[in-house]
Formats: sequence, C-alpha cells, structure tokens
Amino acid sequence: MVNHKKGLVLGATAFVLTAVAVTGAGLRLSRSQAFFQDNPKELVDEVWTIIDKTYVDGTFNQVDWRSVRQDYLNRSYTNKEEAYKAIREMLKKLGDPYTRFMNPEEFKNMQIDTSGELTGVGIQLSKDEKTKELVVIAPIEDTPAFAAGILSKDVITKINGKTTEGMEVEDAVKLIRGTPGSKVTLTIRRSDKEVDYSLVRARIELHPVRAHVEKTPIGDIGYIRLTQFSAQAGEEMGVAIKDLEGKKVQGYILDLRSNPGGLLYASVDIARMWLNDGKIVSTVSRTGEVELQRASNRALTNKPLVVLIDGGSASASEILSGALQDNKRAVLVGTTSFGKGLVQSVRGLGDGSGLAVTIAKYLTPSGRDINKHGIDPDVKLELTDEQRKALQQERDKIGTFGDPQFDKAFEILKGRIGTAKNPQSPTGGK
Repeated sequence: MVNHKKGLVLGATAFVLTAVAVTGAGLRLSRSQAFFQDNPKELVDEVWTIIDKTYVDGTFNQVDWRSVRQDYLNRSYTNKEEAYKAIREMLKKLGDPYTRFMNPEEFKNMQIDTSGELTGVGIQLSKDEKTKELVVIAPIEDTPAFAAGILSKDVITKINGKTTEGMEVEDAVKLIRGTPGSKVTLTIRRSDKEVDYSLVRARIELHPVRAHVEKTPIGDIGYIRLTQFSAQAGEEMGVAIKDLEGKKVQGYILDLRSNPGGLLYASVDIARMWLNDGKIVSTVSRTGEVELQRASNRALTNKPLVVLIDGGSASASEILSGALQDNKRAVLVGTTSFGKGLVQSVRGLGDGSGLAVTIAKYLTPSGRDINKHGIDPDVKLELTDEQRKALQQERDKIGTFGDPQFDKAFEILKGRIGTAKNPQSPTGGK
C-alpha cells in the first residue's frame, strides 16, 4: 500500500472474509458527507469521474464511458441505496472484478482487514475472471477455514445453502461474516466434488511472520514463513532475519505458499531486506507512466535463499518472488503462483463509502506481466490434494523435513550453500 492524499494503493484486492462490529454512536457527518447524502446523484458522478481519470484500460472494456455517464445522471435517485445499486451496475460494465464499490460499512471493514486484526473464518476470496465463480485465493493460517482443510483454488458454490451463482464478492462477504461463535456452512467444489464445511466464526489475531532454526546435516538454516503482507509484516520480517543472522544460520528458506498478498509497500520493504541493489517492481498505467521501486543498499543478509510458492501465492507474494527471481537472488520452488498483477487505488468517497479502482499493472524487474499467468518456479514440485490437506491438519510439519516442497527446497539450498563456501564447486544453483 502506498499512501496518497486521496486514497491508498493495495498490492492485493481480494476480500478477507471477516465479521467486524462497527458502531455508529456519536457519528457525525461532515458538510461534504451531508451533501452527498442529500445528493446521491453527485456520488454517482464522483465514481464515474474517478474511473474516467484513472481506470487502467482507456477503452473502458469497449464501453462508451461518456454515454454511460449521461445515462446514469439522467436517472432519478430517491436515496443513497438506489445510487449504490446504480454504481455497482455501472462498474459491472468494465468487466473487472477488482474494480468495486464499497458502502460505508464495507469500506470500514476493508480498512480493518488490511490492519491485520480480523474476525471471521479466515478466507481470502476472489471472483474468477472467466467463470465468474467465487474462488478461494488462500485460507489464512490458524483460522477456522484453514483448520477445516479449505484449500487455495476451491470454488464456493453455496453459503448456508444459498447458491453463489452470479453473486458478487461483496454479497458473499456479507453472508459469511457474523459474530464470533456463530456458524456458517460453505459448500466447496474441488475436483468436481462438492463438500459442505461447517465453520465457526472466530476472532483472529494475525502475526504474519513465523520463523525458526531448522537443524540439518550441514548446519543450521533459517526458515521464515510469511502468511500475509499486512501492516506488521515488514517489521516482523526484519526482526526474524536479524534474529536468525544472530544465530549464524547457513542460509534461508522463505515460505510464501498460500500467501494471498496484501499491502504493496510491505512487499517492497521486505524485498529490500533481501536485495542490496536492483529493481523490485514497476507499475504501468494506461498512459504508460512507470513508477519504479528499487533496492536501497540495506539488505539484512546475503546468504543463500530458496523461496517456496504455490497457486495461493498472489499479488504482493508475486511481486516479492518475481523480484528475487529476476535478480537471481533466490531459487523458486513449488508451483506457478496465482497470477494477480493489477494495482488498485482505494479511495474514500463523499458519504463515507469507498471505491477500489484498477489503475495499473505490475511488471517484474525483467518486464514480465504478473497478471493472469503468475510467476513460474525455477523448480516445479506439485503437492497432491491429500498432501496439502495433511499439511494443513498437521501444521507443525509445514516448513520441516517431511514437507515435500520443503525437502526439495533444502536439497537446492544445500547445493547453494556449498557453492557459496566453495565458488569453484560445480554443485548448487538449481
């Protein structure tokens, strides 16, 4: 996330499915907010104008955007709910699941979600651009969804028995959220089979970084698992690396599996902890403008590094892994990442609602477009559904020997450590 005067930029746009209590006691409207409450047509025009000026696709999905404005401003709106409905209808013409309108409650929930303090079932959800189905990007560790065995790429077909066909992400969020201790049943389709998962909502305290020293035949190595690029991620990553450096580890395995992304600035900050120089990521808008983020000569370690990725590694995870791969700082092991490389600007609107607009796309240092295809690993090793479920059920095995992808990562890291100690050695690399 990069702060701007009018909003913020996210490295990921998927909703975290949570239940957050928001009270209205003592709430006062500013003059601007009162104006928009009394003039819902002005809110429609505000949204249209933001899209017109910033949306990434200048053809607006082959829609005559100016005639759209005339159509919606010629309508009468008796209240803000009618305006909200019209705005969502208008945005649907763009065909972009990531450009979305949030009413005031949804906007507040989104802001709380990125803070890393959550209440809910622990799923990050997106809408498949082709099938229009609701798809799990990844379950968050230590949450009801993770414990139940819900996996990345699972399709949610029903919520409490109600079909999700044609359902927007925002509507699914409303159905899944609820008070801690209450239940919600998700019907999941996986490999053409549907299974009901009964989940109990809970309060979730997120610590995005977990680290430990793994004892190996070649000495100690550092294992770091990053589960989300939340506001605390950069600080916790820095602490973990410094602690492991103090313990004289030989090299590192960085685990980004099932990390659905989060805040752009967190991914850039963390990349700088591993890279001394080089490009990290660039963003390209519809006008061709490029904003480039680079390393800043403050890496915390230069020891050998292997990174684990999979289909649940999205957005900010892809920025970080792509930067480390293109700069030849790390070898990537696992499966191709999710493929979400678009930039959203999130803006507060006049009545307290919010708008997320796709304004640019990400490119890796070598110029690769992350969106849709994702980041390919250097060494591919795919887990079966049974192996993935087994690791979720026995969390203590993740990131240790017996975790097949960790085993492969260690095999590669061992070679790179050997090469680092003996540059003439033919072993190592990939």
